[in-house]
Amino acid sequence: MAVTGSFGFTGRALTERLLSAGHEVVTLTRRSGEGDPLAQRISVQPFDTTDPAALVASLAGVETLFNTYWLRFPRGTSTFEGAVARSATLVAAAREAGVRRVVHVSVVNASPAADTPYVRAKAALEVIVRSSGLEWVIVRPTLTYGPNDILINNLAWALRRLPVYGLPGLGRYTVTPVHVDDVARICVEAAAGPSGVVLDAAGHETMTYRELVDRVRTAVGSRSLIVPMPGIAVLAAARLLGLFVRDIVLTRDEIRELTSSLLTSHEPPRGEIRISEWLPANAAQLGRRWSSELDRNYSRLPTG
Repeated sequence: MAVTGSFGFTGRALTERLLSAGHEVVTLTRRSGEGDPLAQRISVQPFDTTDPAALVASLAGVETLFNTYWLRFPRGTSTFEGAVARSATLVAAAREAGVRRVVHVSVVNASPAADTPYVRAKAALEVIVRSSGLEWVIVRPTLTYGPNDILINNLAWALRRLPVYGLPGLGRYTVTPVHVDDVARICVEAAAGPSGVVLDAAGHETMTYRELVDRVRTAVGSRSLIVPMPGIAVLAAARLLGLFVRDIVLTRDEIRELTSSLLTSHEPPRGEIRISEWLPANAAQLGRRWSSELDRNYSRLPTG
């Protein structure tokens, strides 16, 4: 089995599940894995699309490729268009290497007509996967959470420390949170199921964003005042906080995606872990440290 980004968030959960099932795993990654215990259990190969032949060699003998590679936002020379092109090179290398199936991790409600470039680019990549000549399955997660995630952990960090938390609008838009372990399980099950299908990976509970914030606030014992604000004010506050934590906290497009309920699935839930139970069970660790998107995914930009 091959996984892109085994040292990342979703990729790590996928890799751990595959290893637990007795599979050998090769990862294509922008990181060396140095100092990470997981690196000793898998084959680590560079994800460098400037050398397609090396990608083909890395994928030799692989039956299934799990592709989690993507960008949260453009930065420097890293763009959504570049991510689509690199992914297309990866899929072509998989076909040349004789990979049988690709399980591609996309995003819920991916559409070429979406309001934001992130979601439109995800839809464009789905077209490439569908026309790859490989067996394929597309898994579309909703808002994904779990240990050391970005959104829920940093929401908890803010609620632990800030006297006021600005809510974009009234918070009546909805989300369907899914645990990263459920996403991994759904992907692995999809690898053994029928091909040519698109599956939402969504949790059991759909709630308003205000309800989600209130649940996190209660779990961590926060006294922060939750205040509805215009989106532009929330964005300004996020940029100010970003200067303090040296990170990109929130983007204009992410506010648009959130407030349009884009992170809500309309399919029957496939997740098993309920966030209403997970939050209090993991509250002691939530938000103790800031999870930096820049450190995690942008400190080493892809070379390919």
